[in-house]
Amino acid sequence: MWFDEVESIAELFRGYLPYYLVIALPIFIIISPANPVAASHEFPVYRMQQFDLHGVQYGCRSAPINMEAKALSTWSSSRHCVISKIQDLSMERFKEISEKAGALVVVLPSDLTALSIEDRQNILELEDLMMEREVSIPVYFTHWNPSIDDVLTDLSTTIPTTPQPARGSALETLMHSVSANGYQIVVNTHQSHTRTDVSVANIQGKLGGHGMEDKLPTVAIVAHYDSFGVAPDLAFGADSNGSGVAVLIELARIFSQLYSSQRTHAKFNLMFLLSGAGKLNYQGTKKWLEDHIDSIDGSPLQNAHFVICLDALSSGKDIYVHYSKPPKEGTATSNFFQELTQAAKELNPEVKVELMHKKINLADKRMFWEHERLSMKRMAGFTVSALKSHQDYSRATILDNTIDTESIAQKASILSEALARYIYNLSAEDVFTENLVRQT
Repeated sequence: MWFDEVESIAELFRGYLPYYLVIALPIFIIISPANPVAASHEFPVYRMQQFDLHGVQYGCRSAPINMEAKALSTWSSSRHCVISKIQDLSMERFKEISEKAGALVVVLPSDLTALSIEDRQNILELEDLMMEREVSIPVYFTHWNPSIDDVLTDLSTTIPTTPQPARGSALETLMHSVSANGYQIVVNTHQSHTRTDVSVANIQGKLGGHGMEDKLPTVAIVAHYDSFGVAPDLAFGADSNGSGVAVLIELARIFSQLYSSQRTHAKFNLMFLLSGAGKLNYQGTKKWLEDHIDSIDGSPLQNAHFVICLDALSSGKDIYVHYSKPPKEGTATSNFFQELTQAAKELNPEVKVELMHKKINLADKRMFWEHERLSMKRMAGFTVSALKSHQDYSRATILDNTIDTESIAQKASILSEALARYIYNLSAEDVFTENLVRQT
């Protein structure tokens, strides 16, 4: 009889238990302390850079996301959207995710200025890698906050979807799956497409010299105003090239005061240009040169002694002058280099002026300095920067969000002194601030 009862109970489990589970499990989830509604979060995200340059595609090629969220250690297929802190994302992992996952959300620190030197360098290298290739999956960036931290914690405690040894019993796995939080990453947006309505804006001004302007020599000062980074909405470009723009405006202010007085109105035309699309092979500068050099009408730029390009002047104390072709002794460019070196010695002996020669490689898809546009037109031009190399990662990064105002003021002072000595033909003893400013 006892065996008959056991058999009846076994038959009950075989026949009705699956139906009880279907009813009971949702009830367990509802009454569970972890409220499913509380796991819903909304936060702003910023899409990765995307652009085409000379037929070559760069950056993220897709935009919408509607996928299950997984941590860096638990994702397994193209149906998963990986969410990870940028400090945990190596170059090798990014390559794997971009080839095999469905999407990627990168969590940035809430304070980018508090990064360690090692973390900062790793992010710079990762950012450069991401922007130098085409990425087929959607990639977004967001800043850390407590809600996102909760999501990351929940995802990191979820069991991996790939088989792991010594996982535990099947019941343990089932209970873990029931109690764990799951997330769906949704970005409702249209698919990306090429924009054909983008226009590049240049802002230019001129201080005409004393006399017949079309007969006078010209010096031009140029700075591009664009920022660049792996996520356009997060790229502020404080140093590259906010500092260059700031110094250009300061030079325009100083010399406009001098040119407003007849006693200090130099026999030089000064042209100023804030150029657009600087990070896209300096397309704004290219258009500006075509308008002034290739035009039929005469332009003061056609009589330019040289063009000074300003880029990233805040990141170091020294001054590096980058050029494509070494100037001959006694030329206008060579003379200005001497004035710049002398002005730096007198105003701040700690500041070194170093000349950096780099030939233009026509096989390169990217132009690295703005003066290269001038060199291709056989014009005398050079770039003044606090960066020693064109390969410095800080020229194109979302970490470029602070500047050293003291360094910028110092560079502006040295450049204005050197330029004043050149156009007014002053000796080294005639200090700019003590003579010209006093006369105005």
